[in-house]
Amino acid sequence: MSLTSLLGEIIADVILVAPFLWLVGRAMVGKEKAKFTDALWIVVLGVIINAVLSMFVSGLLGLLVTLVVWVWLIKHFFDTGWSKAALVGIIALVALAIVTAALALLLGLAIVSLF
Repeated sequence: MSLTSLLGEIIADVILVAPFLWLVGRAMVGKEKAKFTDALWIVVLGVIINAVLSMFVSGLLGLLVTLVVWVWLIKHFFDTGWSKAALVGIIALVALAIVTAALALLLGLAIVSLF
């Protein structure tokens, strides 16, 4: 992965993922623990760590390690337990997927089929 593509991924994820992570975190762990800057750090560090890990670990093991790292980042920055951190991550991703699909439908964009 080049530095330019890494920077592009960080910017895109900060714009797309961080707000959902922050909103779900505020709803689940409280506004005192889930700050917007924490969500930004989670996303930036998650993308960088994922890029480094992908150079060494791939496949199912890479996916599992990446998931554990993201949940650990949520756990650390939002000061919560493992299960609530995992739930925050899952709900944020589902919310992001729903909003993205709704926007794609509203804007008339094609949705990529998984078939």
